[in-house]
Amino acid sequence: MRKVITLLTDFGLSDPYPALMKGVILNINPEATIVDLSHSIDKFNVKMGAFILAYTVDYFPENSIHVAVVDPGVGTARKPLIVKCSKGYLIGPDNGLLIPAAEKLGLREVYEIDVDKVSIGRTSQTFHGRDVFAPAAARISNGEEPDLLGKPYNDYVKLTLPEPKILDECILGEVLYVNGFGNVVTNVDESMVKALNIKTGDSLLIETTHG
Repeated sequence: MRKVITLLTDFGLSDPYPALMKGVILNINPEATIVDLSHSIDKFNVKMGAFILAYTVDYFPENSIHVAVVDPGVGTARKPLIVKCSKGYLIGPDNGLLIPAAEKLGLREVYEIDVDKVSIGRTSQTFHGRDVFAPAAARISNGEEPDLLGKPYNDYVKLTLPEPKILDECILGEVLYVNGFGNVVTNVDESMVKALNIKTGDSLLIETTHG
């Protein structure tokens, strides 16, 4: 069964970890279409991962499965989740990473993954991307419902991305990350720039909290 599965991690590209996740998925569903969103999220930067995930999910076909692993709590009691949405699925750790994207896709139900039900014969305490999230995604792509792989879970961690504000003649925003071209990506929306009648070529004063 051909389904789109996307991967977003902070693993980088110098190690084989993203490839191992793909191998697990393809062993379970050889027809899966796997797309790399990014493996260059700053290490353990959940907010950056959540922003990029939420930014990208709208561009994929409905019912795509999005796996995200930015997981500073791996090896602890944090839960592994499947989030069922109106327009797709999100799979990853319970640290807020999935929630902004889930809200864009129409969050419906959240499930705690039963690790034993998705086991591929081993479960590393520090590599749930390969041993829990990848097989869960592949099983979903084969048509299995989340309630066969876990149980409903309502006490999940919520993450709200920072909202910019207009205060007098100023825009208060936050830098979310610096992209590969060196551009600073903020949460300031174009509509705010237009609201203050700022035009290309205008001189602006930028102040930061860290000098």
